[in-house]
Amino acid sequence: MVKHSLLFAALLAIGACSFAPHYETPPVPTPEQFKTLGIWNTATPSDQISRDDWWHVYNDPQLDALQQQLLANNPNLSAALAHYQQAQAFVSQVSSRQLPTVNSIGSAQRNRQSDTRPLRASSTGDVYNAGTLGLQVDYEVDLWGRVRDSVAAGTDEEQASRADLASVRLSLQAQLADSYIRLRGLDQQTRLLSETSAAFSRALELTQGLHDGGIVSGLDVSRANAQLSSAKSLLKQNQVQRDLLEHAIAALVGTSASTFSLEQRTATLLVPMVPPGVPSALLQRRPDIAAAERRVEAANARIGVARSAWFPTLSLSAQGGYQSNEFANLLSAPNLFWAIGPSLAVTLLDGGLRKAQIDSATAATAEAAGKYRAQVLAAFEQVENNLSIIDGLGSALDDQRAAAEAAQFTENLSMARYKQGAVGYLDVVVAQTASLQTQRNVLDLQTQQLAASVALIKALGGGWDTQELSVR
Repeated sequence: MVKHSLLFAALLAIGACSFAPHYETPPVPTPEQFKTLGIWNTATPSDQISRDDWWHVYNDPQLDALQQQLLANNPNLSAALAHYQQAQAFVSQVSSRQLPTVNSIGSAQRNRQSDTRPLRASSTGDVYNAGTLGLQVDYEVDLWGRVRDSVAAGTDEEQASRADLASVRLSLQAQLADSYIRLRGLDQQTRLLSETSAAFSRALELTQGLHDGGIVSGLDVSRANAQLSSAKSLLKQNQVQRDLLEHAIAALVGTSASTFSLEQRTATLLVPMVPPGVPSALLQRRPDIAAAERRVEAANARIGVARSAWFPTLSLSAQGGYQSNEFANLLSAPNLFWAIGPSLAVTLLDGGLRKAQIDSATAATAEAAGKYRAQVLAAFEQVENNLSIIDGLGSALDDQRAAAEAAQFTENLSMARYKQGAVGYLDVVVAQTASLQTQRNVLDLQTQQLAASVALIKALGGGWDTQELSVR
């Protein structure tokens, strides 16, 4: 009895081993702070974007409502969720190997024995019954950690799929916010171009009146008419761009573009204060980085699975029940049978298969580590890019607003002097063109800066955290 206990304890001890290499997160050069902080200071760990509804920083109720529609109806998000559920189911599949398999045995046959059957039993009639009822239990003792490493790899993949789901959700949310911001920027352009068209129309009426009075030539009328037509063309082009963005938003929120519309709004959205935090926080705050890291560990666990193939597999089997050639008395003591015992199997020759599998698993781990490092470096680049854009466009916007004010003053002055006959209409046209362009540039820079803030939030992970991987 003592020997059996010691043998069982030894099996448990061996079963606790794993041939997977010790896992460490692949090293990546991480700076202490971002190079371009602009108007922000380094954030403290608690000074981050809210995990829930990060788009609230734009303080736009309609954007909030659209984001909720996206979460409920977007087909790509539904597909990503289904993919994650497949990963969950796979973990359950591989985890089931840690438990015994129990099968029922049941059969009822009417047989005729061949007259020329080898080793024919003379005591058995030519025609006889055969009934069996019982259970069979099979269990593979995980001596070398093959099953546990498979479960670990599956769990890592499930967590990576969960992070993939978060990445898809964040990407779609950011795409919606970006499209919405650009649409509102076009609404402001529409208002500007409508007001400009009305102003150019009044200028044309003035010029036509002066021409009818013989004060100016038809050339001035032609120039005024060209300015008005150009502004109207820009207005129509702007509307086409808005329509396309509106259609894109409809697809994102899971609605037919034919039945979806957004009323024009010209309220200015403010660029939010987004704390970038320290660069190392990206490793916890970006779901795509977390997914890449989980896949490195999953690949590392598969090395253990491949290595365990060099060692024998130990299986325990047991079966028992009743067998008889009389169905009526099947469940009686004399018909009881059972069998129990271990089986050991080891592959002796495989033509290099196992070595190739280990080499493949090792290379797959190196590949996953390389992708992880590339993902981290790309994340640093994206944050730095958007910090630079927001900061640089902030300064450019101040200069552009000053240029727009000067151009507006020049336009007003040229029109006043034209009415006095001091300058020709060509001076008015030049001033009008410059004024319109500078005002459009202001609106473009505002939209670009807002879009960069969305890209920055996405680059920072949108408030996501690796703690979410452990939530099921």
